[in-house]
This record gives sequence, structure tokens and C-alpha cells, in this order.
Amino acid sequence: MSTKKLSNISLKDFRKFLKYMGLNVIKSTKGRGGHEKWSKKGMQRPITIQTHITPVPEFIVKQVIRHLGLDRESFLTKFNSM
Repeated sequence: MSTKKLSNISLKDFRKFLKYMGLNVIKSTKGRGGHEKWSKKGMQRPITIQTHITPVPEFIVKQVIRHLGLDRESFLTKFNSM
């Protein structure tokens, strides 16, 4: 799962990262929609990811990084240490 780019992260690996960070799925897709909502205690709002696009678009990865309070380097360190 080693990566240096934010644009080549598979949906499977991104879900693993969210679980690693302590988030859980609070709403998954049922039928139509193609989105999942992830959250953990203490978050003001959930993180929504598209489940019908892999790899995960870079703008979504950046958005999640900001929402979790990480910078690019700490994200890559955590992502590569999973």
C-alpha cells in the first residue's frame, strides 16, 4: 500500500485508512446513490466518499485529510504504516 501520490489510492485502501483512523461506516449505499458516510465520536460532521469511483479522486483525499486535521506528510506516513 505504499504510495507517494494522492491520486492513485484505491477505494479498498482508502476504506482501510478510514478504519485505521477510527472511523466507522454510519451509512452505506443501498441500491442507488454510490456514497458512504464515515464518522467517529467527536467529529462535527461525517466524511462522505463515493463508492462507485476507484481510485478515489485526489480532491476527495485532500478534503478528508483536511477534515481529519492532517497534513500531506502525516497522511502519507500513517497511510504507509497501516
